[in-house]
Amino acid sequence: MATTREAAATAVRPAGTPGRSRWLAAGVAVCTVGWGANQFAPMVLLYRARLGLSAAVVEGTFGMYAIGLMPGLLVAGRVSDRVGRRPVVMFSVALSMVAGIVLAFGAHGVGWLFAGRVVMGVASGCAFSAGSAWIKELSAPPYEAAVAGAGARRASVAMTVGFGAGPLVAGALAQWAPWPTTLPYAPQLALAAYAVVLVARLPETVTRSPSASRVGLGVHGLGERRFRWVVLPLAPWVFGAAAISMVFVPGLVIDRVHGIAVFFGALAAVCTAMAGVLVQPLARRLDRRDGPHLLVAGMSLVTVGLVIEAGVAAAGQPILALPAAAVLGCGYGCCMVYGLAEVQRMSRPEELATLTAVFQAATYIGFGAPTLLSVLESYSSPTVLLLAVAGLAALTLAVTSRQARR
Repeated sequence: MATTREAAATAVRPAGTPGRSRWLAAGVAVCTVGWGANQFAPMVLLYRARLGLSAAVVEGTFGMYAIGLMPGLLVAGRVSDRVGRRPVVMFSVALSMVAGIVLAFGAHGVGWLFAGRVVMGVASGCAFSAGSAWIKELSAPPYEAAVAGAGARRASVAMTVGFGAGPLVAGALAQWAPWPTTLPYAPQLALAAYAVVLVARLPETVTRSPSASRVGLGVHGLGERRFRWVVLPLAPWVFGAAAISMVFVPGLVIDRVHGIAVFFGALAAVCTAMAGVLVQPLARRLDRRDGPHLLVAGMSLVTVGLVIEAGVAAAGQPILALPAAAVLGCGYGCCMVYGLAEVQRMSRPEELATLTAVFQAATYIGFGAPTLLSVLESYSSPTVLLLAVAGLAALTLAVTSRQARR
């Protein structure tokens, strides 16, 4: 005889969507948008050579992503808490296709790159706020009885797989395939079309109610001391660490990798992203209530990785950039899971996507790190700058871990 929980799960299960694959279908959508967001990482080296742009301008196009992402996160999170996850995620996947088409015209002028990156930022903001909340909800009863914290880890893995696969495929196509400024965007367009079909068949997890219209300024979690003094200070290091290893450091050693510069940039991005996936079992074990073990591990890895990257900048050896990227990727993965898990623990159901969006908006401040470091190169060497950033990471580790223990 079926239990009440099993009966409820069966009642909401759409045809053709097995119980344990629902979160995975939502994960494919999030992964697809993550693919579109990060496939640009190795392309910056190609555009730098093709368009004759400075490092600061090209890395600025990478950072333009954050301009679209911030409003996308904050608005989409509130909207999905009100009207549901499915329409917001569907919109985000479709918008990522528009962004890919715009970026495919990038060889005709830097304006296309700026526009495409802003649009992709909006798409990512919608997908990562609503999509992360959706994955969490589809990992819990009545849809699935997953272990505690599974939603945060699954959302992190979905984003990170996209972040890794996108640059690997785009970098390989840009390096060796014909039409290097156009063809790299085609795989994401095909995957996005498939994701739209999957999303259309998923159950909605949000029940519309009159009280939902009040979600926004009164978000309970924003007043939590732990959110303000632990989660928010940690957040910029999530993608700050990743962006430095994927964009800034490869640009420092580009002259040492003649002939494979674009693919080398892709490898740095893949090492960062895949390390963020492979560290998940460790993150699962360290995510405990008896202390900020996962926070300490994540920020320690970020600090060590930045010190190693400073050594790469001093030695100018490209091969050292890959293990350094892996260390920073592990730090990125741990910090992302910790932040998402904390947000999911402190959120009320009706404000989950909104608070997730605020956290993720703060994480994407880190995407500005490569541009800032490139500008500061006029005043100091990359080695000194990276050591200074490592010092800031160590300070953040000391402050946040102390606050978390309180």
